[in-house]
Amino acid sequence: MSNESLGITEPLRNPLSLFDVGGKSALITGGSGAFGRAIALALAALGANVTIAGSSKAELDGVADEIRSLKKGKVTTIYARPDSLEDAERMRDTALDAYGKIDQLVIASGYNKAGFIHEMKYEDWQAVMDANVRGAWFMAKAVGSYFIDKQVKGKVLLMSSVRGRHGNISGYTAYCTSKGATDALTRVLATEWAKHGITVNAIAPTVFRSKLTAWMFGDDELGQATKKRSLSRIPLGRLGEAEDLVGMALYLLAPASDFCTGQVMYVDGGYTAG
Repeated sequence: MSNESLGITEPLRNPLSLFDVGGKSALITGGSGAFGRAIALALAALGANVTIAGSSKAELDGVADEIRSLKKGKVTTIYARPDSLEDAERMRDTALDAYGKIDQLVIASGYNKAGFIHEMKYEDWQAVMDANVRGAWFMAKAVGSYFIDKQVKGKVLLMSSVRGRHGNISGYTAYCTSKGATDALTRVLATEWAKHGITVNAIAPTVFRSKLTAWMFGDDELGQATKKRSLSRIPLGRLGEAEDLVGMALYLLAPASDFCTGQVMYVDGGYTAG
């Protein structure tokens, strides 16, 4: 009796095909940040072509050199943040000019400025909201319009945080609010775009080593206290590294997740379980 008559489909015969992203084209904002860099490197290592965007030319060029050293997927850079719809459309068009298509959108740019609400300037709160919510909306609009117009069953991945679900005593009124909005944006885009075959999901990490959290890994007294408090809430007993997100990111950007949409996937060492 043949495999076909037994109903052994390709994903069962070759499970790794579910993670085949070779030849795909990914547009990644925050490409020089910890998460954007890790995702870009992982996709390129599997043969995807990536367009990475970021405001720091030196840092972005460094990531691009790392990607080229893999001698797998190609890389294109654009030195910008999605501060306007025009910026987002320029990023989209750069990726299209380079590779003729976009299959995956990763919105990994972000910003945080801690401050208690009674002390925080409105301009600082708005800057966090602009970077984490408005920029994501611009990218979704620019690339989503392309997906729908060209009938691309694209993959969209946003970066959220456990702070979209839990508060923080360290003055995160802006950051927590922005990540709650990110979770809501993920769910509404997933339901709005499902009829087009587009999946939209988010990864929500706990404290990870990155430029935003570097102050927690030094000798600063507040940083050490915050790190200790964070570790006390993580059952696995350590803070995250960017590499810890790669497996989940690949799942959400590959065919393996074709029936998964509107989900906020916690990569948090058990933080939200306790």
